[in-house]
Amino acid sequence: MMLGRKNKKINEYQNALVEQHYAEIENIYRTMRGWRHDWHNHIQALSAQLDSGEYEKARNYLDEINQSILKIDTVLKTGNTMADAILNSKISLMKSKQIEVEAEAQVPASLSVPDVDLCIIIGNLLDNAMEACSRLEPESRFVHIYIHVKGAMLYMSFTNSAGKKQRKVGNLFLSSKGSEHGFGLARVDSLVAQNGGYLTRASEDGGYTTEVTLPL
Repeated sequence: MMLGRKNKKINEYQNALVEQHYAEIENIYRTMRGWRHDWHNHIQALSAQLDSGEYEKARNYLDEINQSILKIDTVLKTGNTMADAILNSKISLMKSKQIEVEAEAQVPASLSVPDVDLCIIIGNLLDNAMEACSRLEPESRFVHIYIHVKGAMLYMSFTNSAGKKQRKVGNLFLSSKGSEHGFGLARVDSLVAQNGGYLTRASEDGGYTTEVTLPL
C-alpha cells in the first residue's frame, strides 16, 4: 500500500513537471511566433523614420528591438529539437533570476531515450540547480551545463553554485526543499536507470554537480 501511494505521488509529480516544462517551452515559441508576426511592422516603422530623416528615433527604436530580442534569443542549438526547447526555456528563466549561465551542448537529433524522458531529466535537474542558486546572493549564482557525446553515450553534467557541502544518504543528498524535491530526484534516478544510464552526484563547499550518462 505504502509503495503504491509513493508511486502515485511520483507519477502525479511527473505529470505536473511535464506540464510545467511544456508550458515554459510553449511560452518561448509563442513569443517568437509573435515576433515573426510583428517583424513587418517594425521594418515599416524604421523605414518611415529613415525616410523622414529621424535617424535618432530610428537608432532608439533599433535599440528597443535589440533588447526585446535578447530576452527571447535561442541561446543553444544542440542539434536535437527537444533538447533545444527545454534547455533554452530553462536558460531564459535562469537569466531572469540573475543566474550566470555557461552552456555547451551537442545532442544527436535521434536518441534511444524518449523525448518526454529527456525533458523530465534535464528540466528537473535544472530546476533543482535554479532552486539552489535562489538561496544565494545574485553575485554568487551560477549554473554550468555541458552535454556531449562520448563514445556510445550521451554525457550530461550540471553544476550549480551552492552553500556548504551536503550530507549524503544513499544516492541522494539531504535537502531542505521538502518531499517534492525528493520525488523529483527519485523520478530522475528512475528514468536514467530505465533507459540504461548512470547518474552520480557530488557536493562540495560552493558547488553541486550531477552527471548523467545515457546510451545513444
